[in-house]
Amino acid sequence: MNTDELEYALLKAERRVLEIQTKLHRWSGDDPHRRFDDLYNLVTDPAFLLVAWDRVRSNRGARTAGVDGRTAHYIESVRGAEGFLADLRADLKARTFQPLPVRRRAIPKAGGKVRYLGIATIRDRVAQASLKLVLEPIWEADFRPCSYGFRPNRRAHDAVAEVHHLTSRSYEWIVEGDIKACFDEISHAALMDRVRERVGDKRVLALVKAFLKAGILTEEGTLTDTNAGTPQGSILSPLLSNVALSVLDEYIAQGPGGPAASRLERAKRRRRGSAQLPAGPVCG
Repeated sequence: MNTDELEYALLKAERRVLEIQTKLHRWSGDDPHRRFDDLYNLVTDPAFLLVAWDRVRSNRGARTAGVDGRTAHYIESVRGAEGFLADLRADLKARTFQPLPVRRRAIPKAGGKVRYLGIATIRDRVAQASLKLVLEPIWEADFRPCSYGFRPNRRAHDAVAEVHHLTSRSYEWIVEGDIKACFDEISHAALMDRVRERVGDKRVLALVKAFLKAGILTEEGTLTDTNAGTPQGSILSPLLSNVALSVLDEYIAQGPGGPAASRLERAKRRRRGSAQLPAGPVCG
């Protein structure tokens, strides 16, 4: 396939993916209790895999190899993207696909601390990217407006701007908190329970769980199991973390004086001088 043909195929694929994502988002928003039972065919759809490949290939991390030593450039120049995607799709459809362990890499932080990234293989990244293309629009309909971290067209600066807006009016207090080792400590069982609330397709559930349980190859060459957490640096991890943390957003929103409180309740608390939350707590 020449460059012009590839660009045209990618353009068609992006249109198809966007159309389906729009439908998924609308259906999810229309029925907050709906469970989606036939999503795996979308994960293996050639259009979704092609868009997923393009996003992985275009990412700066494409130059970094996983445990198999292969980069996106290697796949393009040696194996060929078409054959790579065809083989990946065949493995996914046959359900013989099995993620490889992520390669752990230590990244120095300020104060002498270290942050660990989990680098998946290009093959696994493409599968994760396709899975994310399918799942993200479903949960985007559920996530609260106060949530800014790791979401499309949102960033931390938006949360800062919202805090500035609120404090320049009647709100006087800001409570800052941090979840220690958030990515590392997420319970797989609790996360999968949360995923099942929206996903009824057992094939998709099995694929998500397989990525969570893929294991880690340390810098010393030791293979370790992953019984909790989702690797930082993984394409799927930010979405799964938001799925887990949305429980906290909902809990805060339902609290006394929170967005779910009636006008009467909020007025009573205001007269008593009790704390009031804005229309939605600003979450990272």
